[in-house]
Amino acid sequence: MNMHMIRAFNGIILREFLRFFQQRARFLSALVRPLIWLLVFSAGWRTTNGLAPWPPYQTYIPYEVYMIPGLCAMIQLFNGMQSSLSMIYDREMGSMRVLLTTPLPRWFILTSRLAGGVAVSIVQVYAFLGIAFLFTYFEFLDLDISLFGHIAVLPALILSGFMLGALGMALSSTIKQLENFAGVMNFVIFPMFFISSALFPLWRIRDLSYLFYQFCQYNPFTYAVETIRFALHGQFYGFGVLIVALTAIVSLGLAIYAYDPARGIQAKPGAKAGPKPA
Repeated sequence: MNMHMIRAFNGIILREFLRFFQQRARFLSALVRPLIWLLVFSAGWRTTNGLAPWPPYQTYIPYEVYMIPGLCAMIQLFNGMQSSLSMIYDREMGSMRVLLTTPLPRWFILTSRLAGGVAVSIVQVYAFLGIAFLFTYFEFLDLDISLFGHIAVLPALILSGFMLGALGMALSSTIKQLENFAGVMNFVIFPMFFISSALFPLWRIRDLSYLFYQFCQYNPFTYAVETIRFALHGQFYGFGVLIVALTAIVSLGLAIYAYDPARGIQAKPGAKAGPKPA
């Protein structure tokens, strides 16, 4: 990696953080959304939905303990889709329009942009976990997450953030108009979140509906949630890591292909590859 690539990488990361901290409403919504789920939704299920021991848990747990990993993944899911939304704008009128015309490799620009989004999502997740820790400290909730769990979850958050951000980037590469993205996004975010193990364990879903259980099994978001869940409790979920990593690689590959100027969304209408006839 030469100096030009290092400077470009640092600039893209810095721009993502500056944009995030200047958009205070985005930061607040990233915290309020999971906190509402944690305080309101879990309160309604706390007394009726105690969960039996199931890996990585060794004893019965309250429902709010089970929800924490799913809410962390939800923060990254929404952030990945919001980053993709800004990607569409930047591609047409913003900084990405300029960056995509530079001599820098297209894969490097997209990966740097993705890394910036992942870094922002990790800041959001740790802010949420910090507030959740305060709830535990003041005995409002009993979330029982150790300091080691807060550290061990970082690699899982990086991996899941890359997967969800790459999925959003691949999705943005198929959309040419900004106003079409919101509708498409709703068909991605909510099915991915609700048809997963974010809110209910897979064994309980299997008992209620085997078909719904199969949908959860084929949802990559399920494995992102479970990877975070195991990491928060100091355990390694190898199969989940494999699925999340493969999904991230495939999604990023599709995005890089689609943003190639010779094909995909960046190709000019009527343009054809190959030399011009004499």
